[in-house]
Amino acid sequence: MSEKNRDGKRTARERLAVEREKQKSAEKRRRTLIVGASVVCVLGLAAVIGVVAANAGKDKDSKASGPAVAPSGAQGKDGLAIPVGKDNAKPTLTIWEDFRCPACQAFETAYRSTLHELTDSGQLRIEYHLVRLIDDNLRGTGSLRAGNAAACAQDAGKFRDYHDVLYENQPKETDDAFGNNSKLIELAGKVKGLDTATFRTCVNDGKHDAWVDKSNAAFKSGGFSGTPTVLLGGKNIYQDQTLTPAKLKQMVLAANKG
Repeated sequence: MSEKNRDGKRTARERLAVEREKQKSAEKRRRTLIVGASVVCVLGLAAVIGVVAANAGKDKDSKASGPAVAPSGAQGKDGLAIPVGKDNAKPTLTIWEDFRCPACQAFETAYRSTLHELTDSGQLRIEYHLVRLIDDNLRGTGSLRAGNAAACAQDAGKFRDYHDVLYENQPKETDDAFGNNSKLIELAGKVKGLDTATFRTCVNDGKHDAWVDKSNAAFKSGGFSGTPTVLLGGKNIYQDQTLTPAKLKQMVLAANKG
């Protein structure tokens, strides 16, 4: 073999090694983002005691009153689940989430395209449960208000699109921007046909506030430790540090074959 060919093969191997290291680094960063964010959205968050004290009293009227009005098409126990996907899909993914939670946003960013692919193809059904964990930890009403607005979007048949818009425009965890109904209505303008008089009334009246609170109570009584909580077949798969979108897809495909 000529020296030139040896150099060429060596250079190719070096390029391949560099590319593999880049991929490993990217995957490590992705996992660090999700794992790092997930430790924030937990019950009894000790690190925010100072923030809670500083904001004490700012949300005295944040607890909803009156009957819990479930959004159109809500399913599951007490009608607390918003379904996405075909009802006859064999596996069901249950997601407990908070629109103010950065770990929930990290999960959505990493897994959204895979979840869309699986639900659109009829291979997966998702049940979304909306909670207000960050409101309880940091005070404010952004989790509640965003949850209500998302339920209003469900009434209009546009939950998934609005759900994605909320995460794409999520403020910092300590910024209660979602506590402003006008902000939520402004974001509805990003979803074709959602910003209607009916939607605005639903948001401003807090039509589904008590329903969000009921869902939040169910989350706490369920013994879950934080958001997002992601269950497949009742098993908390988000706790698996090796979970990736590709692995989730394999799990769903296997469930369909089983």
